[in-house]
Amino acid sequence: MKKILLISRCPPVPLHLGDRLIIWHLARELSRRGYTIDLLALYDRADDPTLQDRYAAFFRHVELIPEAPRAPLKLLRRLIDPAARFTRRAEASFCPPLWRSAASYLARFDYDLVHCFGAVSVYDLQPLFAHMPSVITPYESHTLYLQSAARQGDLQARLRQPIARRFEGFMFSPYDRTVVISEADRAMLLSLQPALRVDVIPNGIELERFQARHSGRDEATLLFVGNYDYAPNQDAARLLVERILPEVRAASPAAKLQLVGVNPTEWMRALAEDHIEVTGPAPDVAPYLARATVFVCPLRIGAGLKNKVLEALAMGTPVVATPLSMDGIHARNGESAIVAPVDAIAQETLRLLKDEALRKRLSLNGRELIETQYSWEKTATSYETLYDEICRLRLS
Repeated sequence: MKKILLISRCPPVPLHLGDRLIIWHLARELSRRGYTIDLLALYDRADDPTLQDRYAAFFRHVELIPEAPRAPLKLLRRLIDPAARFTRRAEASFCPPLWRSAASYLARFDYDLVHCFGAVSVYDLQPLFAHMPSVITPYESHTLYLQSAARQGDLQARLRQPIARRFEGFMFSPYDRTVVISEADRAMLLSLQPALRVDVIPNGIELERFQARHSGRDEATLLFVGNYDYAPNQDAARLLVERILPEVRAASPAAKLQLVGVNPTEWMRALAEDHIEVTGPAPDVAPYLARATVFVCPLRIGAGLKNKVLEALAMGTPVVATPLSMDGIHARNGESAIVAPVDAIAQETLRLLKDEALRKRLSLNGRELIETQYSWEKTATSYETLYDEICRLRLS
């Protein structure tokens, strides 16, 4: 039986926030397999402490610590002084309360391994457990994310990119292994630190919740799902409304668009009309995926693996998406999904609306892809294998 101290930049819920999804599912799967897990997590939402009952059963102990703003001087010092990058004092860390809690747990309990989820907010705890096997999962490369945003004219992203590159060039080096969720993120981290030991373990899908629906779909409904607090999802929604939907409706006037998800902006709410529906929060996105004719994902900004695309494929919803939207998803173009540049998304969507046989092929193959490669059980097994390998190497 493995005993793990899990230190995270966020709690495991709510699940519509993608960085929390993996913690919830991994902890659930590992606890079912007999693992003992203690959780130390930062939080930044007022209701986070009230939601612990949703995941308490997965852990022996849970401690939530409010996340404080990182001091700019500490950030600057780590950029220019290599000796300051990994401190051995609580007060010099980015989050002294988290440091002290981690030190306390490590003193009170025996662990086989420490697993950190996050990057800047948690990486500097490593000196506390340098003598132990350790894994860090930063989810994705922030440099890669900023690179995509800068390409779309985001000046702030362009200015922040050199800082992210510097941090990602040293943050993960002391860990036995770094885990990301797509090959694109792995490639970026290795370009910044070639000696880094990086594995790719993708997210999974709840196969029992997202059941494939191959019939009973609307005639011409385009669907996009997202948390609209997230700038890349806002950008995709604007593309759908201003460029893609008008081109589709010019050839297929019955086409309509559904924008589903939490935190729609004011300009999104103002769009609502006969052929555009902005739903706001949805208790369950599965019914929308079950009825949509096509899931359209025109993301131009981002990194990592897109859970929304996995969910659409699992439901058998035909997918049209940009290459960035498909990072980390081993879909065959024209067989499991249609992958096209932004400028071709509207025409590819029209092609799907007119071709029932193509929609059926994508639906069947998309579901098969998820069943064979993207279950949470498979994700947990990959982590188990990694844990065993790291612990074995430490003992040898």
